[in-house]
Amino acid sequence: CLRWRHQPLGRREPGPLLWAARQRIGTQAGGLRAEKPGEESKGVTVPGDRKEETLLSTVQRVKEAGRDFTYFIVVLVGIGVTGGLFYVIFKELFSSSSPNKIYGDALEKCRSHPKVIAVFGESIKGYGETTGRGRRQLVSHIEYVKDGLKHMRLKFYIEGTESGKRGTVHVEVRENPEGGRLEVRYIVVDVETYPRRTIVVEDNR
Repeated sequence: CLRWRHQPLGRREPGPLLWAARQRIGTQAGGLRAEKPGEESKGVTVPGDRKEETLLSTVQRVKEAGRDFTYFIVVLVGIGVTGGLFYVIFKELFSSSSPNKIYGDALEKCRSHPKVIAVFGESIKGYGETTGRGRRQLVSHIEYVKDGLKHMRLKFYIEGTESGKRGTVHVEVRENPEGGRLEVRYIVVDVETYPRRTIVVEDNR
């Protein structure tokens, strides 16, 4: 005979297939909760990353500012050195109190003096002391103060087209007490070849 076995209506344990299906549904539901419908997945910016980026940009700006300042200082130093060189060159070549300017003026007066031309010929050239290697240095000069006024003496040599003719030029200038400019006291040429003599180019003593 058949007997019906009644089971209680309490909670039954799910079967294996039902349990696996529930697991899949739960996983998909969790994914749906993580992403809302209609929204794409976007990278999340952490506040810490923003701080690091700001710090890096600040450091780069500081480095660039320091580099620009260094370049600016280098340019200023270069301008200062160049200006100093131009000042020295201008003072030596064009200042009325520079030895080179006085030498140039005295040489021009010797070149235009009739007696000097008669002895040395045309195309008179001047030069300074000669070294042991045959090189001609700058014109020698000395500066001193007498009676409260600045004085300067120069010595250089001249030659012309006349072979073997050589002369020594002596120049002295003195400071003008009123204007402060250096004025010529005398320019004389000592002829070193026979017949020896002295040619006075200018004398304001």
